[in-house]
Amino acid sequence: MLRLINAFIVLVAATLVACSGYGGATSPIPNDGHTITATPSNSFTPASLTVNAGQAVTFAFGSVAHNVFFDQQAGAPSDIDGQNAVVSIQRTFATAGNYHYTCHIHPGMQGTVVVQ
Repeated sequence: MLRLINAFIVLVAATLVACSGYGGATSPIPNDGHTITATPSNSFTPASLTVNAGQAVTFAFGSVAHNVFFDQQAGAPSDIDGQNAVVSIQRTFATAGNYHYTCHIHPGMQGTVVVQ
């Protein structure tokens, strides 16, 4: 009987892991071509994203906490501070330019949004 219970627990755990999706996110990550994903391996994908002025970019955070701080320059959107996990947050880029950003939790994580 104990063996049956243990097998059931293992089966349930495996099912939960398999169904958890990317990084344990509870909602699907948008796939509209304007999404930057903070990966569990501590990188932003894609590292560079090009959008048109006025378009929103979604920063998708999985189960590992990240944030986004933009270099200070005219036209840069507000930072995404805190420790963000299992959430997607949008920022709109109104002005053409190159906007470099980093994660202050993982300083090696960086990327650029190119706005045309």
